[in-house]
Amino acid sequence: LALLMAGCSPVPEEKWTGTAQADALDTAQQIPFSLGDFEQIDAVTGIGDQYPGLLDTILDKRQLRVLVPYSHTTYYVDGVERKGIAYEAMKYFETFLNQQMGLSTQPPHIRVVFIPTTRDQLIPALRAGYGDLIAESLTITPLRQEAVLFTAPILEGAREVLVGGPTAISVDSLSDLAGETVYLRESSSFYEHILDLNELFQATGRDTVRVIPIEAYLEDEDVLELVDVGLIPLTIMEENKARYWSQLMDSVIVRTDIAIDEDGQIAWAVQSGSTQLKALLDGFIGENRKGTLLGNIIFNRYLDNEQRLPTLMGRQEIDRFYELQHYFTRYGEQYQLPWMMLAALAYQESRFNQSLVSGAGAVGMMQVLPSTARDPIINIPDIQNEEANIEAGTKFLRFVIDQYFISPEIDSLNAGLFGLAAYNAGPHRIQRLRRLAEAQGLNPNIWFNHVELMAAREIGRETVQYVSNIYKYYTSYRYLYWYTRQTGREPWEGKDKG
Repeated sequence: LALLMAGCSPVPEEKWTGTAQADALDTAQQIPFSLGDFEQIDAVTGIGDQYPGLLDTILDKRQLRVLVPYSHTTYYVDGVERKGIAYEAMKYFETFLNQQMGLSTQPPHIRVVFIPTTRDQLIPALRAGYGDLIAESLTITPLRQEAVLFTAPILEGAREVLVGGPTAISVDSLSDLAGETVYLRESSSFYEHILDLNELFQATGRDTVRVIPIEAYLEDEDVLELVDVGLIPLTIMEENKARYWSQLMDSVIVRTDIAIDEDGQIAWAVQSGSTQLKALLDGFIGENRKGTLLGNIIFNRYLDNEQRLPTLMGRQEIDRFYELQHYFTRYGEQYQLPWMMLAALAYQESRFNQSLVSGAGAVGMMQVLPSTARDPIINIPDIQNEEANIEAGTKFLRFVIDQYFISPEIDSLNAGLFGLAAYNAGPHRIQRLRRLAEAQGLNPNIWFNHVELMAAREIGRETVQYVSNIYKYYTSYRYLYWYTRQTGREPWEGKDKG
């Protein structure tokens, strides 16, 4: 299966290193559930109805649909709490909008409804009528102006600068990027501006910059973490964001002297033709943009160290990765799971430590319970042995995916993501979360931005972060493998250019 991944720390209640491993070997159960408090606190909905995001429609429906990326900076859910810069800003805008419309701030007032999606889908979803507003920092570009209507800038004078890490080449100017490689999301303004730079390079007879696409599920802070540990040598980022996040990282170097775009404007966006909504947003932004008291409070609140990536690229970690590679490849092939995903799972569970034993008695690299390993379905009892432990964990993950998440409605990516979530929190709980997601208008067959939102509400960020970490580790190993095969050396070796 073409299985990919994503991440956080273990859940105490029904974690696989507890009794849930053995329970999962039983037939799946249909567990009754109730929405309960979700009906009161939920402001998340799936992409559903299509209609123009005009002010009259918003007023009639008493609902403002806000498209956001699901990220630690912009918008995320932690139990019953919603957090992030976009959430904070929209909470204030909801009050502002109702006051401007002469409505109470109590029902039946206009309510903000968040629709999380990946960055590459923000503009397409807005244009298709699935949202009324993108409340994320978008750099205004000519190409984007053809697609959407931008609000007044929330930030002016934005600069897009080169960012490097411990494996970056030595760069003194933009000209030094000719023939080199940068890692970017293709939906970003950074990508547009690199294309402009490549046109200049071509016109002057120089090699163009090679772009390696970054997965849409990785946010800017995730990319910087990969830069920090040496898996991404060079990327481009908005200077303010890069400088803030780099304070939490040891090896990120923000090249404020090398910018591919200067004096940029960052704004929110509405559907083309939604001029009345834009006018209201412009008035709100004028009072609360970055630089105002409220704007600064919101902007700085989310600069913390919660999601920092462990040192994946240390010499010891990589030696261990290569030492175990033949086991992961052997059992990945046998059980039809990507071997680098299995390595990412083992790193998340134990940091490749075979001697680890949890308080619940889970053993070794894959944190397998002896009772699970002895079950006839798994039947690999010698989990004190390194190879047997890896096989037992792999076989168990294969069983969970096949037993609970293989269906025509679930693609291989999401079957794998659900399998990982169940490895952490238990399959019955994940099935219940899928039913909750469907009841809330989300897609029960998609993890990212759908079922993960219910996991964040029911469990907190534990399982969400668990899956997200594995996705980042998996991505890291793929970049490492690609780099090594392309250059014949590991990222920290042979740095003849810098």
